[in-house]
Amino acid sequence: MTVTAFLLGFLILTGLALSAWRHLDHRTDRKAMRGLVGAQPVQPSVFTAEMIADLPEPARRYFLYTIEPGTPLATVARISMAGRFGMGDRDNPNYLDFEATQVLAVPSGFVWKMRARRGLMRLSGSDSQRWTRFWLMGLLPVARLGGDQDHTRSAFGRYVAEAVFWTPAALLPGPGVTWESLAADQARVTVEYRGLSQSVDLKVSADGQPIEVSFQRWSNANPEKQHRLQPFGGYLSEFRSFDGFRLPTHVEAGNHFETDQYFPFFVADVSDVEFPRG
Repeated sequence: MTVTAFLLGFLILTGLALSAWRHLDHRTDRKAMRGLVGAQPVQPSVFTAEMIADLPEPARRYFLYTIEPGTPLATVARISMAGRFGMGDRDNPNYLDFEATQVLAVPSGFVWKMRARRGLMRLSGSDSQRWTRFWLMGLLPVARLGGDQDHTRSAFGRYVAEAVFWTPAALLPGPGVTWESLAADQARVTVEYRGLSQSVDLKVSADGQPIEVSFQRWSNANPEKQHRLQPFGGYLSEFRSFDGFRLPTHVEAGNHFETDQYFPFFVADVSDVEFPRG
């Protein structure tokens, strides 16, 4: 066998192995999404003002704005979105245009499955409470993270905060969910689940529209690349109604919120929010 033939065979086998690996990722994503959809209540109760009568006033306003009375309380959503995803920092954002579908099921988890591009470059992959994995050009694995407590804790902060955006029914008072007042226009929700605890602060307008979300996130997005609690947050706007829920369709969020280092690496416009049956 010539060297050329050997190299060609090696490249073909490597390509087939990487393709199979990528296919396995796709299959795992789909399976995880189906599992999360299965957490949807089969016969959900409907929203009434009495459910929130004992909450702090800004929290009551938030729920009365985001959930219409009589709405079935679906807690799992499938969100379709597009926007910009920053791979750099404040000085050099290095934005990529992306399209993504996310299944959000607080407190169980989430899967965010995306495709991004800039010029000829293509990036794809998924993010969840169990993993972060991206592929370059659909062939080369460029990130394989997760499976440790740091990743789990960081991801928990993300998807609890996103429940404020897109699945308010998951944050109604009940086991593992508590609310407290911070100011006339601010409330804090704390979610506890399997040894994890995350508090998220919510700012609302006079009519209850959520306009700002912030929290201390466990993250290594800092010059030292060390995991620690640091501010994260963003802004919500362009609200639309989806099956009785009034939700933001424009979100800008990032690390070091409300500091001079704030970088909105996630800028998304939502095209649809569905509440699939389990």
